[in-house]
Amino acid sequence: MKRRDLERHLRAQGCREIDEGANHTRWAGPEGARSVIPRHREIDFGLARKICSQLDVPSPSGSR
Repeated sequence: MKRRDLERHLRAQGCREIDEGANHTRWAGPEGARSVIPRHREIDFGLARKICSQLDVPSPSGSR
């Protein structure tokens, strides 16, 4: 999936960006959980599910 689609999904779930690193962006979930998203154009569905799990939000639709 495209990184921008994952970021759009996370924002819709109440997550927010908290910091920009050199290779990753740090995100906080609605309950304060944190995760990082690599700056790749494409993110594997398994990684997207893992990020959503870490942030305590549902996985994006269309995930395998």
